[in-house]
Amino acid sequence: MNEQLRLMAVHAHPDDESSKGAATMAKYVDEGVEVLVATCTGGERGSILNPKLQGDPYVEKHIHEVRKKEMDEAREILGVRQAWLGFVDSGLPEGDPLPPLPEGCFALQDVDEAAGELVRLIREFRPQVVTTYDENGGYPHPDHIMTYKISAAAFDGANDPEAYPEAEFGPLWQPQKLYYNQGFNRARTEALHNALLERGLESPYEEWLERWKTWKRPDRNITTHVPCGDYFEIRDKALIAHATQIDPDGGWFRVPMEVQQEVWPTEEYELARSLVDTSLPEDDLFAGIRDN
Repeated sequence: MNEQLRLMAVHAHPDDESSKGAATMAKYVDEGVEVLVATCTGGERGSILNPKLQGDPYVEKHIHEVRKKEMDEAREILGVRQAWLGFVDSGLPEGDPLPPLPEGCFALQDVDEAAGELVRLIREFRPQVVTTYDENGGYPHPDHIMTYKISAAAFDGANDPEAYPEAEFGPLWQPQKLYYNQGFNRARTEALHNALLERGLESPYEEWLERWKTWKRPDRNITTHVPCGDYFEIRDKALIAHATQIDPDGGWFRVPMEVQQEVWPTEEYELARSLVDTSLPEDDLFAGIRDN
């Protein structure tokens, strides 16, 4: 293909890019694809999940700056470019009834106006492929759901001069494919769980599978398995760089690398929109684009 391939991954918070599709991005970077992570918020209201950093007064006081530095380190590890959309983290409301979302936060923005910031970035970067979350956000965090909303709006809006005038948002551009990250799927979880038990090892997925039994939502339609097992170690290094969000001794890393690479060496996606012909299932996000 004569034109440079470009992939944009739209995420809600710093660390999401390293837990969802990171090995895929590292693989494409290694192949010469330009990859840009669009991070919607600064993660200002995120909890400190790593017990080793909980109670650290500097981290608690300067969480925004700390998470920005973590993102810088993860970006370098993955070899991607990264841009902030500049919205404020909404936090994850908890309780019954749920408290109202904070004034001015990302999830309370007007969808069309917020999508304009992403339209501007899409028109500047000109990706053929965009990845984001499904309409449920992958899980029901208000920022993840809002990320889906603005990504869906911007996919078409980037080529709409009436909604987003070229004079204000730059030259028109139409991405060709839109994908939803589906890495946390039942088939993968069951395969890794069974493989661990067969090897006499403890599985961190027991509770996940029990929750799935009561989950009424149907499984997603996974269309695309990207082979990227050789990049799982880069993925893990990028995730560990987000030190406030991940415990390197926690459940994320309890499955031996060799088991992951043998049993499930792919990352999964759901093709939501395609303006090019492609055959399902796929093993490449650029299927139908490379030779078009």
